[in-house]
Amino acid sequence: MKNSLNRRIKALMLPGLKRWIVFIMFGVGIIIFGFALLLGYHPIFNSVNFVEDVFGYVTKILPYRISGVIAIVAGGLFLFWAISKMTLSVLGAYLPDDRESIPDVLYRRRHLASGPRVVVIGGGTGLANLLKGLKGFTNNITAIVTVGDDGGSSGRLREELGVLPPGDIRNCITALADEEKLVTELFRYRFEAGEGLEGHSFGNLFLTALCAITKGDMLEAVRVASRVLNSCGQVLPSTLSSMVLVADMADGQQVRGESHIPQANGRILRVRCEPESPEATPEAIEAILSAELIVLGPGSLYTSVIPNFLIRGISEAVRDSQARKIYVCNVMTQQGETTNYSVADHVEALLKHAGAPPRSGWRYINAVLVNDELPSGQANDGHYGASVPVNFDPDRLRELNVVPVRRALLSPTLSGHHDPNKLARVIMLWFHRKKRRKPLEKKDPKVARRPEAPTLGQRVETRPLTKASAKIGDSDQSKH
Repeated sequence: MKNSLNRRIKALMLPGLKRWIVFIMFGVGIIIFGFALLLGYHPIFNSVNFVEDVFGYVTKILPYRISGVIAIVAGGLFLFWAISKMTLSVLGAYLPDDRESIPDVLYRRRHLASGPRVVVIGGGTGLANLLKGLKGFTNNITAIVTVGDDGGSSGRLREELGVLPPGDIRNCITALADEEKLVTELFRYRFEAGEGLEGHSFGNLFLTALCAITKGDMLEAVRVASRVLNSCGQVLPSTLSSMVLVADMADGQQVRGESHIPQANGRILRVRCEPESPEATPEAIEAILSAELIVLGPGSLYTSVIPNFLIRGISEAVRDSQARKIYVCNVMTQQGETTNYSVADHVEALLKHAGAPPRSGWRYINAVLVNDELPSGQANDGHYGASVPVNFDPDRLRELNVVPVRRALLSPTLSGHHDPNKLARVIMLWFHRKKRRKPLEKKDPKVARRPEAPTLGQRVETRPLTKASAKIGDSDQSKH
């Protein structure tokens, strides 16, 4: 209410009024003191006598011990109230109503800050989807993102302004951000009209503007955007060089441009980039070598995951890293990229482009995570538009020395996609279980085998199927 006592007191405490109120009260006190002296009373002496009489009367009614306990309790309650109000006033400046509560902040700062160092390599919506789940387990996340995108808003900005395509980077930053903040939705906003603006994402324009302000320093632009969104972890482009993807097709043609490769609708023999072997971002190499867990994918195999291994130093860093390494296979095949591909086909293509020697796949990938339930609508015809669930072939995976791990990973709301929370939970459980096992000492690196490398007689790490099917897959591979 406007006339409440609390409101009146707060009105008196407005900035600029407090000191004058104190001066007025001080002046009134001096006047009262003067009148007391004029009447022959000594205010200080009489005040002390009055207080002594009051306490003497109180102690006659209540014993000293009881009155002492009451005084201590009353003082403690008053002190607690004052400290609580002061603490909330100070923290209120840093934690306004639209941000996290104090317990949530403490959880993120203390628990998640001590989480494992995780590096995720990929691109597209599949990578962003995984990051949404992983940020609930650790703040020590590094997302290494491909920069070969040449379609949509990113392609236009790349062609017109010569910047690195910001789309995948923006998706990862927002995926790691505070979901409750309005500015996160602002970064995702896409203009639907306006000459020159239609189709552009605000986040893409923001990153482009930051890149211009920092004189072309995309790394600094990404850091600033991450601070604006209060993102956990860091997002790094795999290279700062402008690269163009080129696909060599089985029919002999060469297709240039990431967005054009799936449209060719042919079988891809290999992909390469121009210029050849661009230099990797030093921070990305450092993050990979110091990681405890490396996750590859999910995402489009030839246009999101493999392009990172075309960067000089990335595949070598993954090979030499002591981290646990797991590849997340897509739920569904992707028309024009992985048509009729099995799980082993995905793994084999990835190892081939990483430069892995035969039967040494475990050095790059310890395990491959595959989905073991059918997307909705698959039980009847086994098809999902132009894509089908990826076929599971464990025998070929054993030949590649990669352990398959099968789990139910589908999203209950978006058919054919990974559920971010399920996916992150399975990955972290696998990591902690493997972390507890002591690695075998390797006497001869040419013949040594890591614990993850299965023998032909070793059982596949799996759980009972939730639906009777030998097929699996991902539509997380689709680009934004």
